[in-house]
Amino acid sequence: MSERTPDRHAPDRVEEAAREEGSGASAPLPAGKLAPDFLDRLLPTDLPPEVRLGPRIGEDACAIGVEAGTLVAATDPVTLTGSGVGAHAVVVNANDVAVTGARPRWFLACVLLPEGSTARDAKDLFTGMRRALDAVGASLVGGHTEVTGAVRQPLVVGQMLGMAEERTVPTGGLRPGDAVVQIGPAPVEGAAVLADLLPPESLAAVSARTLDAARAALEAPGISVVEPALAAAGAGAGALHDPTEGGLSAGLYELADASGVAITIDRDRIAWFEPGVALCRAAGVDPWGTLASGALLAGFAAERLEGALRELGRAGHAAAVIGRAESGKGVAFANGAPLPRFERDELSRL
Repeated sequence: MSERTPDRHAPDRVEEAAREEGSGASAPLPAGKLAPDFLDRLLPTDLPPEVRLGPRIGEDACAIGVEAGTLVAATDPVTLTGSGVGAHAVVVNANDVAVTGARPRWFLACVLLPEGSTARDAKDLFTGMRRALDAVGASLVGGHTEVTGAVRQPLVVGQMLGMAEERTVPTGGLRPGDAVVQIGPAPVEGAAVLADLLPPESLAAVSARTLDAARAALEAPGISVVEPALAAAGAGAGALHDPTEGGLSAGLYELADASGVAITIDRDRIAWFEPGVALCRAAGVDPWGTLASGALLAGFAAERLEGALRELGRAGHAAAVIGRAESGKGVAFANGAPLPRFERDELSRL
């Protein structure tokens, strides 16, 4: 690979972003993802030629041309849960690679443990990580471990890599006329976090059966979208995206923004994970804006749609057409009302 060309424009864009923030430049940023418009001005624009897919709003991974083909890489931390953090980090990073159509293969992990952690804590974290890697067919190939006072709970920053055999599928590949398909319900991850987070008094109206299903949600139905993403890519998906922080709402807006289109959705076709909806109701949060790992959004051209739905069904992946892409921007319901957009995930608000 060639040596990276310095980004001559980045400092100017960063300074411009700070100036445009005006008097709010020194104000604390809210919890959650950086605002898309602000983040866009921080990202580099001058990239070396081997970068086929670089840092863009809504994209889950990057794609780099190498002699053997296309290397896909993604990185994500797990900060919202300390339970099974190693396994969780594997899955969310594997998802980000898989939605490009590449199978996850190599994983690196920066593991930060709080002071007071025990050898058992570290062993349990790595055991969970290895099991998750076995499940997605990837290997731990490097990283860093440390006990530090800089964190209050275990933190794993993961990096997953894979090789794309043929093409890479972007988030921003949706075109006017394409169908938007949801594979897997939401909010699955949100259900598990809420089951662990909410105090007993908030759960008094939730049935034991619903609560048990929410607590088990990371395993069943699970938050991995690796296999459905690879199946959708094989069926000809032009765009793929896994909604995470900010829920289905953020995922749909990221899909629309990255593609430069508008999306009209059918509210009645959304696949909800009912235990997650029930716990959102108990917590007073909106399921549209609640952690949605476990769901997948795919875009298919009209001529590929029927065959793709058949292929996904044969592979055991329940899929439903929830909307259409059109010229314009934003996400709205069929009656024209805009889908609420959440500045941060509803669980961060808690």
